[in-house]
Amino acid sequence: MEEVVKKSVFKRVWNFYWEGFRNMSKWGKSLWIIILIKLFIFFVIIKFLFMPNFLNRNFNSDEERSRHVMEELTR
Repeated sequence: MEEVVKKSVFKRVWNFYWEGFRNMSKWGKSLWIIILIKLFIFFVIIKFLFMPNFLNRNFNSDEERSRHVMEELTR
């Protein structure tokens, strides 16, 4: 019974946003496209450029990684 309610709630929320975007003006849709492009740049491209995977690069095993993290946290 709960699954039916959850699906209908999800479907109602989806339809709410879908209808809102469909009825949005042209400049509103353009603004959302710009926002989505900026979010993509922030979370995908910048992550790869400025946040290297330090633990995988500098330690060979999970045990070494966990020891390093524990030392840094307890310092």
